[in-house]
Amino acid sequence: MKFKLSLLILIGFCIACVSCSETKNEKQHWMVESEHGPLKLELVTDSITVPFAMAFLDNNTMIVSDRPVGDMILVNVTNGSRTKLKGVPAIDSKGDGGLLDILPHPQYNANHELFFVYSFNNELGFSLAVERAKLEGDSLIILKRLFTAQPYYNRASFYGSRLLYQDGYLFITTGVDKSKQDSSQVLSNHLGKILRIKEDGSVPEDNPFVNTPGALPEIWSYGTRNGQGLTINPFTNELWEHEHGPKGGDEINIIKPGKNYGWPVITYGKDYDDKFVGDGLTQKEGMEQPFHYYVPSIAPSGMVFYTGDKYPKWKGNLFIGSMVLMHLNRLTIRDGLVVNEERILKGMKWRVRNVIQGPDGYLYIGVDGGMILKILPG
Repeated sequence: MKFKLSLLILIGFCIACVSCSETKNEKQHWMVESEHGPLKLELVTDSITVPFAMAFLDNNTMIVSDRPVGDMILVNVTNGSRTKLKGVPAIDSKGDGGLLDILPHPQYNANHELFFVYSFNNELGFSLAVERAKLEGDSLIILKRLFTAQPYYNRASFYGSRLLYQDGYLFITTGVDKSKQDSSQVLSNHLGKILRIKEDGSVPEDNPFVNTPGALPEIWSYGTRNGQGLTINPFTNELWEHEHGPKGGDEINIIKPGKNYGWPVITYGKDYDDKFVGDGLTQKEGMEQPFHYYVPSIAPSGMVFYTGDKYPKWKGNLFIGSMVLMHLNRLTIRDGLVVNEERILKGMKWRVRNVIQGPDGYLYIGVDGGMILKILPG
């Protein structure tokens, strides 16, 4: 009898231990509602101040930039462990700067190469640089400086900056200094532009301003303010960009070579003192209208079209992080128009800094503070 009682106690103890272990190892999560049902937000990792860039290197490894700190971090998405890389150049995080976007080369599995962009400060002033590097173990080996924005300035401000690779070309968004807003309309500088270079840093011969006197040859389009989202529409193969407006007027633009997107001549926003920007125009001949704009500003960051099958009702939708209004912005687009907008995670009070689609077909978000979370159907 005593033996049976001891055995029962031992079995009960083992069951209790298994239960405790499962509870302890379960990932932290939150449940939220959406128009298409409940969602489960699962914590991947934390302690990343501002996860500006997020990109998968393989099915289990994400590379992340911590913008103001200047760290480049490998994250194991299964267990949340983090490895800080060595060899990252010194950054300057004043203004809107720091270690910005990171973009793995399309043949990363074979060459272990990636591109990244950051702001810096030296004896000439502040500027933006794009590097091509190789990842060897936990060290970054710089291969080549591909681009340095011109001119240098004596103060830090808006930098952008997102990277995108398409067909052997690298696209770069840049911001424009608040005190030099008209720079985005001038072709003799790199500010407030979208740029296009080859992956070796050289200038493509078919860039729109290569033969324009006084124009910098890297310019692909101009008249933008502070581009913090850049993606390819997988259904049309068009280049899409979004940018911060001032007080209102955040824009989504379909980018075409040589086009002028209007900043600061036309905008749907007002300046921070509630006065009109310039003459208060929203349209002008020769300047492109946005595909979509936000009033008031949502402060967009990161952008991706969803193409997976984990959330069937979201297929083809455009997702954008919102920092000021603290949500994940979901746009349904049909026949070239936004027909529905949903603001997911509004109650969480998180500054959503980035959103990407993982190789597993799930969406991942980074929030300032700084967690990375996986979105699962609830």
